[in-house]
Amino acid sequence: MADTVTVGQLWSQTTEVLGDRVQARWLCEVACALDAEEFIGASSELVTQRMVAHLDAMVARVRTGEPIQYVCGRWAFRHLDLAVDPRVLIPRPETEYVAEFAIDWARRRHSERGRVTVVDLGTGSGAIGLSLARELPLDGVTIWCSDVDAAALDVARANLAGLGRFGRNVQIVQGSWWEALPAGLKVDLVVSNPPYIAESDPEVAASVLEWEPAHALFAGPDGLDAIRRIVDGAHNWVEADGMIVLEIGHTQAQAVRALLEHGGWSEVEIRRDLAGRDRIAVGHGLR
Repeated sequence: MADTVTVGQLWSQTTEVLGDRVQARWLCEVACALDAEEFIGASSELVTQRMVAHLDAMVARVRTGEPIQYVCGRWAFRHLDLAVDPRVLIPRPETEYVAEFAIDWARRRHSERGRVTVVDLGTGSGAIGLSLARELPLDGVTIWCSDVDAAALDVARANLAGLGRFGRNVQIVQGSWWEALPAGLKVDLVVSNPPYIAESDPEVAASVLEWEPAHALFAGPDGLDAIRRIVDGAHNWVEADGMIVLEIGHTQAQAVRALLEHGGWSEVEIRRDLAGRDRIAVGHGLR
């Protein structure tokens, strides 16, 4: 019975069922409404029937193969605790590296000029754009987060609401890539984690195919359709000395470099993630 089971015992029981101590803890934290810092200190507290029922339902979902991020309904991304569900991609560590690069550049730009305008194209859950808002100064910063998918933007708005005062500089707009932005806008930095998987890519995990939104994953026969759209439109929206930062597939470096150079970017660089894979395409300065 729940009135005789402690948080610590519940964690142990869930670990036995799942065979994964870390996942079991994440689920117990959610079921017991405890954050990571509170969890260990609450190990001797008794759980309620409602907590047990919530946990049982989540464990059943995990055992069907549903990603634990969707089961928990939230996931950490840099300094954010983001709401996530099958309307948006699961935030991943490699995208944190993309956000870090964009934040560092935007911070320098702001330091030099006292202002910076950024657009996160294809924002999904808002992970990149809202991280910029959270980590850049409050004054002199404007961030546009766009997506064509209304359902994804509902998630982004929920995450924006949780940002508090850091969200005051964020505008969320709907539309296809650059078309979402107001006429005449000029940005210093465009950053995007666009769809970049080729439609026939055999490396895509079965769980990704089954659970994550296909329109946020796949971009034509070579996976570059979305990147082409972004690069082709940059001249109309990005300042001449601005920056573009794109997450790319690890086999796309040469092709994306060519697209950026053809698109007029004078300084093009491919950066690797912590796993040593080509992950970020960067362009600086438009000819």
